[in-house]
Amino acid sequence: MHADSPRDARALLINGTVGVGKTTIAEAVGALLADAGVPHAVLDLDWLSNSWPTPPGDRFNFDLLLRNLRSIAGHYLDAGATRLVLAGVIEKQDERKALADAVGVDLTVCRLRAELPLIQQRLTYRHNCTTKALQWHLNRSGELDGILDRASVDDFTIDTSTGSVTDVALSVIRAARWQ
Repeated sequence: MHADSPRDARALLINGTVGVGKTTIAEAVGALLADAGVPHAVLDLDWLSNSWPTPPGDRFNFDLLLRNLRSIAGHYLDAGATRLVLAGVIEKQDERKALADAVGVDLTVCRLRAELPLIQQRLTYRHNCTTKALQWHLNRSGELDGILDRASVDDFTIDTSTGSVTDVALSVIRAARWQ
């Protein structure tokens, strides 16, 4: 735990394949926490690893993400945040442990799920003008979904196929026992 962080501080990683709604749900969880007066921060982990080129052996720049997260999480916790809501992907147990070590507080992992045809529809909408990016994401969605099925790094799973964004975010908060 970070030295100056509140004793009840906790983190939640919203995990899942591309296009499942990680960032959207993380933002909605943050909005619900704000409405409830809970000090928090919402972080999209993709931005903490976004640099090029990636080093050999670190395809998604996970090491850079961890270094950046260690610093940023500490700043939010030192400023009084009691909840850290993270949107990102972990594929292995050792990545879960490294992420937990980087945030320095208890980490719960929620996996968002949806049927691949729905995810592919979302991706097509999101990447409608960039064919190369769309094809990469369509291929990665199925690949990553299978990897996450085998990895079992999550504490619980929430379906994003039905219900409003707010309903899904409420389900995440309840399953994490943050309410």
